[in-house]
Amino acid sequence: MNNGIQILTMRLLYKNREEKEGMLRWRIVTSPILVLMMIISLLLSGCKGEESQSNEKATEKVKITFWDDNAGPQRTPLWNELIRKFEQENPTIDVEYVGLPKDYAKSKFDAAIAAEDMPDIASVYTSWLPEFSHRDALLPLDSFFENWSEKDQINKEAIMFNRRIVKDHKLYGIPYTQNLDILWIRSDWFREANLKIPQTWEEFFLAVETLTDKSSGRYGFTIRGGAGGSFQLQRMMYAYSGIEDYFKDGKSTINDPKHVQFLKRYFGLYQKFTPKSDITNDYKAMLANFDMGVSAMVQHNIGSFAEHHEGLNTDQFQAVPLPKSINGPYVAEAGNTIGISIFKETKHPDEAWKFVQFVNSKVAQNLWNQSVGQIPTHLGVMEEDWIKDSPHIQISALVYNDHETILYEPPFYLPEYRTILNTIVDPGIQEVLSEKTTVEDFLNKWAKAMETAQEQFEGKLTN
Repeated sequence: MNNGIQILTMRLLYKNREEKEGMLRWRIVTSPILVLMMIISLLLSGCKGEESQSNEKATEKVKITFWDDNAGPQRTPLWNELIRKFEQENPTIDVEYVGLPKDYAKSKFDAAIAAEDMPDIASVYTSWLPEFSHRDALLPLDSFFENWSEKDQINKEAIMFNRRIVKDHKLYGIPYTQNLDILWIRSDWFREANLKIPQTWEEFFLAVETLTDKSSGRYGFTIRGGAGGSFQLQRMMYAYSGIEDYFKDGKSTINDPKHVQFLKRYFGLYQKFTPKSDITNDYKAMLANFDMGVSAMVQHNIGSFAEHHEGLNTDQFQAVPLPKSINGPYVAEAGNTIGISIFKETKHPDEAWKFVQFVNSKVAQNLWNQSVGQIPTHLGVMEEDWIKDSPHIQISALVYNDHETILYEPPFYLPEYRTILNTIVDPGIQEVLSEKTTVEDFLNKWAKAMETAQEQFEGKLTN
């Protein structure tokens, strides 16, 4: 009995010991496997997380802001259409459109630069480039441009001009359109009066007087006396005088006797042969006078074709060159282009450059310039049929391709250039029209401001 119990007890103890040893051996063998499996599991989950994050980053949209310098019913829908096409081709980029009124756009840019709250990209006039680059607001585009496959398709002279007018000779804007100041005339009024389309300045003044009929609310011309009038006035002055140089021996040619002669006659039209409201005319009010049948002629550029085409029939209006100068040849302002620039503060330069490329592509330039009525800078677009079928484009070609045409260059390189026009010349026009100052005093003040700016500029170059 006792022996049997002892044997049974020993067997149970032995069995328990075997089971414990077996479990121990299993734990020893399986523990590393479990650890390895756990590590692999963690690595796999980590990889999936990284892959998920990577995919999220790949599909995450980048937002860039674009400022339009000339918003309105004709151009805003056009930019929206171009942005829609761009976003279709670039689904990871969102473009926010901000439209600025033409006559007040520059002040908006000035405020944004001062506050260091600039857009990513914007449509920028060539004449703004020297000042904006001087204020260190723009991103140089040279490396982007040199690596662009279509760079040779963009008008080389326009690119060279944009480089030449800035102090460091870098490229701060890619021009997508070119303009030319002309006369828009009511050709139906000229036919009714059996009047010759003006080719000289004498014929211009004669037409203004002949086509004025105050009893019918009709005037021969409309003057831009409000915001932005300085740009058009300057172009008319040089178109009249035939003077090629803005400075001669350090002195501005603004107050040249030929310009005095012209402005006395030109401003003398006010209220006699032009509407009284001209003194406050901005761009849109001036064009409205023409399109609504108030004035027979308006001096603007070919870029207002869309507005005229919307309000008038094609047989009612046409573009004609500004009369040839009293010296003989046509005179036009050089660098009359608009480009796309990238602002230095952008956090997305690569995405911004993609938009610059797109706007300057053949497809985009074709759509924009045909709709607005301006001259493309993409050589491929210049071969399109609509170019040959657009009389106002052909008028521009007539002037630009004339080997005698003089292209005078305003001092865009002066940081104060646009400020002088906005703060001295624009209000000065109104002072002359209201007879608060004389033409001579107006031009002398204008010339002195430019000469002072030139002296300061040259002084900085020598320091």
